[in-house]
Amino acid sequence: MTTQLLTDLTIFVLALLVGFEVISKVPATLHTPLMSAANAIHGVILVGAMIIALTADTVVGYVLLFLAAVFASANVVGGYAVTGRMLAMFRRPQVRAVPDSAADQADHVEEGRS
Repeated sequence: MTTQLLTDLTIFVLALLVGFEVISKVPATLHTPLMSAANAIHGVILVGAMIIALTADTVVGYVLLFLAAVFASANVVGGYAVTGRMLAMFRRPQVRAVPDSAADQADHVEEGRS
């Protein structure tokens, strides 16, 4: 096991532990905003994939680069879609405009009752 691999594995395990602790402390009502923001942050991974594209020179490198770009793009698009849907839940419903003839009929009906 090389020193670089051991360092990368340590960083990966520490990131897993920090992520688990952060997610476990967030209330359930805030999971959706947190996850939608986390998905949008995958734009960083997309930029990283483009930077790695400059150094890839084997078929395996190109395949891994393609998979990273596809998954990062899916997460970015999904994050924006979930965020848009979540924000739409907080918008006020639009009130339909009543045509004049229907409003006049409603006035005549109310006048007839009173």
